[in-house]
Amino acid sequence: MTKSIVRVIASTALIAGSVGVSVPAQAHAPVQRGGLLALTPVSDLTPAQVSGLLKGAGVDSATVRYGVRGYRVTYRTITPQGGPTTATGLFVLPLDGRHGRVDLVADTHGTMVDRDYAPSVGEDFGRLSPYLHASAGRAVAAPDYLGLGKGPGRHPYMDTASSVSASLDMLRATRTAARELGRPLTGDVYGTGFSQGGQVAMALGKALSQGGDAHFRLKALAPVSGPYDLAGQEVPALFDGRVNDTSGVLYMSYWLTAQNRLHPLYKEPGEAFRAPYARIVDRLLDGNHTEEEILGALPGKVKDLLTPGFYQRLQHPRGALLAAMRDNDHTCDWKPAVPLRLYTATGDTDVPIANTLSCVRQLAAYGKKAPVVDQGAVDHNGAFKESGPQIVRLFDSIAGTA
Repeated sequence: MTKSIVRVIASTALIAGSVGVSVPAQAHAPVQRGGLLALTPVSDLTPAQVSGLLKGAGVDSATVRYGVRGYRVTYRTITPQGGPTTATGLFVLPLDGRHGRVDLVADTHGTMVDRDYAPSVGEDFGRLSPYLHASAGRAVAAPDYLGLGKGPGRHPYMDTASSVSASLDMLRATRTAARELGRPLTGDVYGTGFSQGGQVAMALGKALSQGGDAHFRLKALAPVSGPYDLAGQEVPALFDGRVNDTSGVLYMSYWLTAQNRLHPLYKEPGEAFRAPYARIVDRLLDGNHTEEEILGALPGKVKDLLTPGFYQRLQHPRGALLAAMRDNDHTCDWKPAVPLRLYTATGDTDVPIANTLSCVRQLAAYGKKAPVVDQGAVDHNGAFKESGPQIVRLFDSIAGTA
């Protein structure tokens, strides 16, 4: 195809509801991180439809003002080893009738084992937050991360560095997409994320604040229930009852199989996993199985999943195992120069509140006082459902649109 992306997208943007039409980028575009490869319209919702979706999931829809239009963005990025690859993500624009520049929310999602559950593919939980923010009047970039959505390979779960590089490159791709769709971005970025994405949001904010891309200015950070302290809180919580058994099995099997591709944690699955799970666990976590399928094939407790020796190693980690945890425990060791609020819940048994309190202590050591919003006795997903609308209002107040 020889048409430029400008002309093709300009035509497509005029067709409301043109879901399913893939828009390739210019044929001879140079290879570059964040280079836009394709836009695929994936959703077109009225304000009433957005409200209905949110209400159906138990999320307050009072901040909904506009309809939204979503696109799958395919873009160039890098692997954990620095090689070239591609990734996808969801880009959502508010249908607010304006033609000027629009602020951007960087919205990073939580743990997902099924690639088709990712924001750019599944009309499910991963779209609630992007729709919530876009319907309030801001554009949203919601990366799928590597190996999820339509990206190749397997997801390097809890590898913060590659999640940040994929997220930063997603921002670059959406900057191009927004310009070609006639809705250019202001350059102001509001960061949020949930669970795994809470940790990624802090790390992405850190990267932006340290000059990760000159086109973007971090304006605020509001992550929810991030596992900011694997070595000190999240992993120990698997053994003292603060993390529920079902989530513990899912997280630990996902984390070990993913991290073993990046670090030498074990040579053979049988060193870490008991029979018969050693034979199937890596295949189950290949991105093509649902959470229900995985949990249905694994035992109910971490102690029954792991060999006695490896179970003991996790309780007293050292060497590569400890390094894999600590590699991802540096997302709060900086001083944000923007408004920051941390959201969590006492009742969360997936990512205990102690993770957030560890983040608070780290930030304080760097001279940043971080207010904490505790949503109380709600569960992990409940922490997001309570926090999401509050974060929209926080961003509104900072932007002066409240």
